Amino acid sequence: MSGRADLKHRVVTRFQRHLANPLNRRLPFQTLLETTGRTSGRPRQTPVGGRRVGESFWIVSEFGHTSQYVRNIQADPKVRVRIAGRWHHGTAHLLPDDDALARLRALPRFNSAVVRALGTDLLTVRVDLTD
Repeated sequence: MSGRADLKHRVVTRFQRHLANPLNRRLPFQTLLETTGRTSGRPRQTPVGGRRVGESFWIVSEFGHTSQYVRNIQADPKVRVRIAGRWHHGTAHLLPDDDALARLRALPRFNSAVVRALGTDLLTVRVDLTD
């Protein structure tokens, strides 16, 4: 990561971790991705913006492989996603060859704009839902 991208990553993740995410997790219909902490083994819930298409849920991570939830997925791809207040189990797949910018055009507009503006290393994530 370049110096500027590294600074951007630190500022944005600090804001998300300490302010935005704790508030958003409390909203009953906020979409959440639940991973298993790769070190702690505890459930970790991250507010995300994405879209369900059939039996898959699509997300674009703004910081790619440095995102904590992406690192958790690498350690254990079994996840849960809360969509419209209902939890679904699934298996997450990291798709580095997917065109993340094109994918963002198919996802919710506001979240996609934020990801494009704040992101430094976009990465598509597909969750294959099992229930």
